This record gives sequence, C-alpha cells and structure tokens, in this order.
Amino acid sequence: MKVENAVTPEREQVMEFIGGEGRIAMVNLLKFKEKAEYPDGRDADISGKEAYGRYAQEMNKLLEANGGGITFMGRVENLLLGEVGELWDVVAIAEYPSPQSLITIASSPEFQAIEVHRLAGLAGQLNITTTPGEEAEFG
Repeated sequence: MKVENAVTPEREQVMEFIGGEGRIAMVNLLKFKEKAEYPDGRDADISGKEAYGRYAQEMNKLLEANGGGITFMGRVENLLLGEVGELWDVVAIAEYPSPQSLITIASSPEFQAIEVHRLAGLAGQLNITTTPGEEAEFG
C-alpha cells in the first residue's frame, strides 16, 4: 500500500468525489509543518498547527452553517498495527450532508478567505470519504 500525503486533490479525485450522494463523514489525517509558511511572510513565528487551528475554527463555522460539523478531533499517539514512514499529527472527522455540500463550501468566498491558514499550516494530509450503509455492516 502506498501512502502519500497531499494538500490539494487531483482533478480526477474531485470528479470521483462529487459523483457521490448522501451524508458523508470525511476522515482527515493531518500532518503539520513545524513552522507556518504564509506566502506573504506573516506570522513566521507560529507553528503550522497554530495556523491550521485558525482555519479549523472558521471551517467548523462553515460546516455548521451548511448542515455539517466536526464530530471528532484527536492527537495521534502511536500506530498499533501496520507501518508508515511517519505518523500524522491529528485525526479529525467532519460530517457533510453530501459531497456537493463540501464542494459548495470549498467554492465559497468565506472558504477562500481562510484557506491561506490551511495551506500555511499543512505539510500534508489524507482525506478518506466514508458513507453509512449496509455494506459497512459485518455479519
């Protein structure tokens, strides 16, 4: 299994994503930069985690205004099973009413205004889209 952090999705990934329907939970595996890297050089003394925190606070407001929200956020402590080159820093689970609601949020002027903090703070991430349904049940 190949694991590769990224900060923005490829076009093909977006096209596959928007074809889905119904409520989703997005599992976010986040890796932060040691120091924030803003294009204009501001806040060079804060951590990537702090920069991302600015984004996360405002993003949660956008999620809630669009029928979703953050349902879990926790620090990654260790890896019990499997192997990766480097652990992520934080796991966050965000719920959206639909894949389209995420696209709507990501296209909004409010998101565009806060994305600078996400980009300044993230070294990389994995986004795993999950959906409820019978196929997820065991037995």
